[in-house]
Parts: sequence; structure tokens; C-alpha cells
Amino acid sequence: MKKLWIWIVKLFGWKYDCPASVEERPELKRAVYIMAPHTSLYDFFLGASCIWHMGVEARFFMKDSFFNFFTTPILKRCGVIPVDRGNIKNNLVGMAVDFFRKEKNFVMIVTPEGTRKFVKRWKRGFYEIATQAQVPVILTYIDFKTRHMGVGPTFYPTGDFSADIKEIMKFYQDKNARHPEMFNKQANL
Repeated sequence: MKKLWIWIVKLFGWKYDCPASVEERPELKRAVYIMAPHTSLYDFFLGASCIWHMGVEARFFMKDSFFNFFTTPILKRCGVIPVDRGNIKNNLVGMAVDFFRKEKNFVMIVTPEGTRKFVKRWKRGFYEIATQAQVPVILTYIDFKTRHMGVGPTFYPTGDFSADIKEIMKFYQDKNARHPEMFNKQANL
């Protein structure tokens, strides 16, 4: 199914700017990937195809309302973990860190905007997961203007979120969202 999806994405003219295999960049095997911009549901499907293109088996958190009789088998096969975003006690950071503790090679993909709507600030869960699990953050992107998506630099958190998020945001300044008015390039700056 994943190969079929990659083929469909390529058929629609999208290009991948990423290694053909994680063997070229070993840090890609154990990391928190952030995917931005995230302004439409298409972003999930495009971003997932980019990760699958490299042969990475990744996990994603997704709002449980997307799960039903028809979608559950497909989403679970794609590595999606249903979560109740309205429950402040669900401890998603702790859940993700536990995955990293249990598995040698593990990748968690997070959309730091947390929603497809305009946000003033990115959520810092991705940063907390990476810091607590002691893994790097991989900056990945989707650019609707150029129809390219890919894997950018590896970022190692320093523990200073305010300084680090400014460096991370610099990477996304030239990326173009499907809905540009919904992507805040000045978030956290």
C-alpha cells in the first residue's frame, strides 16, 4: 500500500528531496521528525509518502476522531496512533519517549503547529520528546509552490527552546504551504 501511495504522489508531479535510504544518514533511523507547514489534510499524506520513500517505518499521533470502522485498519497499518487531544492527562510526550526507550530504531513524526489552522506559536511537544529521549530533530518539509518535499537538516536540541526554535524556524522561511495564510512563518520568533 505504501509503495502504491508513493507512486500516486509521484504521478501528481511531486518530487522527493531526501536520501533514497536512511543508510546515507544514520541519524534518520532514530529521531523526532517535524513536518511543516501543516495547513491541510493533504500534508499528512504527502509527508508520510516522503518518509516511506526513504524506507522509514514511522509513528504518528492523530486525533482519534479520524478513526472509524473503515479508516482504523488503514491508519494503524500506516503507523498512526489514535489520541484524545482533548484529554490533557494523556501524556503524549511520555508515551513517545517510552517508544524510544523500548525500540532501537524508532521515528516519531510530529506536526509542531498542532493543527491545520493558523497558530501564533508552535507546540513544544516535539522538542520535549527529542530532549527527553535524547534524539535529534529532523526538519522535514512540504512546499506546495515547488511541489517538492523532503528531509532537511538534523537539529540537536540544546535545552534552550527559545533559542533553538528560532534556528529551526529559519529553515521554514522559504517553504510554501498549501494555504499560505494559515502558515505563520513568524511563529515563536
